Amino acid sequence: MAENKIFAGPRVRRIRNGLGLTQTAMAEALEISPSYLNLIERNQRPLTVQLLLKLASVYKVDLDELQGEAGGTASLLREVFADPLLSGELPGDQELIEIAEAAPNAANGIVKLYRAYREQAARLTDLADLLAREGHETSLSGARLPIDEVREVIERRANFHARIEDAAEAFHAALGLVAGDDLAVALKAWLRNKHGIVVRALPVQTMPSLRRRYDRHSMRLFLSERLSAFDQLREVAMEVCLLALNDEIQAALEDLALTSGEARRLGRFELARYAAHALMMPYGAFLSAAQRARYDIDVLRARFNVSFEQAANRLTMLQRPGAQGVPFFLLEVDNAGNRFRRSGAQGFPQAKFGGLCPKLNIHVAFAQPAQILVDHVQMPDGAGFLTVSRTLEGPQAGFGERVRRTALLIGCDIAQADDVVYADAVRAPAVEPVPIGTACRLCERSGCLSRAEPPLTRPLGLDEMVTGLSAFDFQ
Repeated sequence: MAENKIFAGPRVRRIRNGLGLTQTAMAEALEISPSYLNLIERNQRPLTVQLLLKLASVYKVDLDELQGEAGGTASLLREVFADPLLSGELPGDQELIEIAEAAPNAANGIVKLYRAYREQAARLTDLADLLAREGHETSLSGARLPIDEVREVIERRANFHARIEDAAEAFHAALGLVAGDDLAVALKAWLRNKHGIVVRALPVQTMPSLRRRYDRHSMRLFLSERLSAFDQLREVAMEVCLLALNDEIQAALEDLALTSGEARRLGRFELARYAAHALMMPYGAFLSAAQRARYDIDVLRARFNVSFEQAANRLTMLQRPGAQGVPFFLLEVDNAGNRFRRSGAQGFPQAKFGGLCPKLNIHVAFAQPAQILVDHVQMPDGAGFLTVSRTLEGPQAGFGERVRRTALLIGCDIAQADDVVYADAVRAPAVEPVPIGTACRLCERSGCLSRAEPPLTRPLGLDEMVTGLSAFDFQ
């Protein structure tokens, strides 16, 4: 029988460079001469079945990867060159395949550049749509970015995925941890024993702009030392969930019904993050602890060895039928007011709560870092909410770098407040509720010191004889 031959020189070279090996060292491990390996890498000699098996045995290389790695990259390049701007540049697919084979990193760079170009175009159409809503004529049509679609879908849904919760709880139980055992150690051991993946923390100089990087050739997961121990644990837990809970994550992703490949990629990341929280804080144990502690986030973070942000996020997920917690919702912003996240057990209550009022304690939190601020807030229609806000520190900054700080607000309907420890700080009648609105443009509260924009529903009170508290006073 004729032996199958595969010319895959660039892929072999990339594997060798990824492992930091010389041609002599790799040739010795494969039991061939350095000159023969050099010919293989220049596609002047084929990879035989025996060499394929040797590569798989010595370096844990996936055989499918060696035989067809360029296919996926070529298909991405095909999408790039299908754009009307580039459609006439190539007569066929052969050049795309050659680029993907010979220069895969350059090919990936082309794909990233094209995605950035498409996102910029989408942002321009978003701006045109905004101008049109403000009354300015424009000939451009609106378009949504993939991240906007993912955020909207998540904000509309209950922040609960039953299949992921059940699978994460079962996986945690199978680890067999007892009181005092370190979850991070157990997860790293599982990755090493089940998949041959070793976790290493790298210094800032080696990974200056990355949180994590998985090297599939050397089977190593690199984490930045900028991350706290809690964030490093979440990154390891995400990697475990993507391997052990892949089917459940994929099923939940299908339920989101996202419309583009990029949106599905982002949605998969969000679901892996959700699964990591479910693994770090198993549903039954966390709900029981939360109820006993009256949802005191600092008590929960200490008990489960997680961060304030992770414990707060987990509180928004406690909506299992028959075993529900208080339905919390969550908002995270930076000090410029940019929104990072909105989610909730029953979908973020945007219509009732909004979250854009400048009087909310989430904005005050930046002036009091690391302090917990509690308010009873009231909407114009009388709806009330208990809100708890605190600043969060981002990755560790070096000397001369500006610290990344955001603020998180977690809240619930005031009717549920008796079950929450923070309500003790705002008991009526000693503390009056803070009057807020959905957003300045939609709020008709008069005499508001914090008003930043005029309401859309009322004409401005332009009276030369009378000056109000705000430049946006209305009639």
